[in-house]
Amino acid sequence: MSRITVIGLDGGPLSAEAETLLREAVLVFGGKRHLAALAVEPGRSAVLEGDLSGALASVERATGPVVVLASGDPGFFGIVRLLGERFGAGSLRVLPGISSVALAFARAGLSWDDAVTVSAHGRDPRCAVNVCRARPKVAVLTSPEFGPAGLARELEGWGRAFFVAERLGEADERTFRGDAAAVVGEEWRDPSVVLVLDEARVASMKRWVSSGLEGPGRWALPEDSFEYRSGMITRSETRAIALARLGPGPGDLIWDVGAGSGSVSIESARLGAAAIAVERDPESCARVRNNAARHGVCVRLVEGEAPDALRDLPDPDTVFVGGSGGGFEEIVELCAVRARRAVVITLVTLERVIPAGKILEDCGLEVETTFMQASRVKGIGELHRFDAMTPVFIVSGRKP
Repeated sequence: MSRITVIGLDGGPLSAEAETLLREAVLVFGGKRHLAALAVEPGRSAVLEGDLSGALASVERATGPVVVLASGDPGFFGIVRLLGERFGAGSLRVLPGISSVALAFARAGLSWDDAVTVSAHGRDPRCAVNVCRARPKVAVLTSPEFGPAGLARELEGWGRAFFVAERLGEADERTFRGDAAAVVGEEWRDPSVVLVLDEARVASMKRWVSSGLEGPGRWALPEDSFEYRSGMITRSETRAIALARLGPGPGDLIWDVGAGSGSVSIESARLGAAAIAVERDPESCARVRNNAARHGVCVRLVEGEAPDALRDLPDPDTVFVGGSGGGFEEIVELCAVRARRAVVITLVTLERVIPAGKILEDCGLEVETTFMQASRVKGIGELHRFDAMTPVFIVSGRKP
């Protein structure tokens, strides 16, 4: 097999080495704009688009050196992965340009060591959107099918600022700053990189590891980590099991229905998920805001009563239902239908347990019910006793 060189283009001039390799190549593959920009002769060039199996077969058959042209750093969400899987990393020589993400942050005048980068190119954009909902500084590689306007439309109401970098390194490069409504109202061309920023949280960030991937340290936090009304909080032991059933992580969206103090949604956000807390009581809503600020996470608060407050929300991956007030059965059914992965319900009254499990089963979920009775050791002078907590039923349903 011939030598393969991957050259990253960033709008700057080619190095002398890259020019020599390009001139000596018997085959040059690249996007139409790359081939045109470098005036590669039609007789030895081929466009990379759509199904790449034919192009890869041509590379395999080539009897001389091959060059593949790509945007920016081709090892960063680029074609190097595909070529390495097909031909082996040892057969590749990579001459990277400046990545589009680095260029976008440079144009915005921002550091990016603490940013998370996600791709919506050739992938379901839902996970990328949820990362933008959860993290304060995100770079999104968009696609013709899901561009800046589509991204901004999904993030309306989340309080994000946008910096759009369109056609970086090209003669018609454009950058734009604005809120979601402004980005939705513009026309955009591919390719583009969108920086999605929670500006208040970005200002306070101090990171020691790139991409801001520090773990939360601990989870199932004690109750005194939250401001709450007397008794109106999911106890840490119960919360530990609920979080294990929910499994929140980066790319997920969780609904916390009947949020109370917001402890479950806040813990889910600390584990990397996007979180929506739904709560009808104004005083509890204030506590959710305070608790989210205390823990430095983004939780979108929806002030309203379920099930009506749930109908216009984006579909969740998981749902936690922490109460059993009016409309309970309708709430459980709606959550079971909308959830992509799991629903977890905590109950203290036996009469709700069997109906809740039946609704989840009827909606196609695999149901597991746990009865948890826990006690903490409490000192009385020099002696100790068990301090029993209210027993709780945990009904969870998971889609097979």
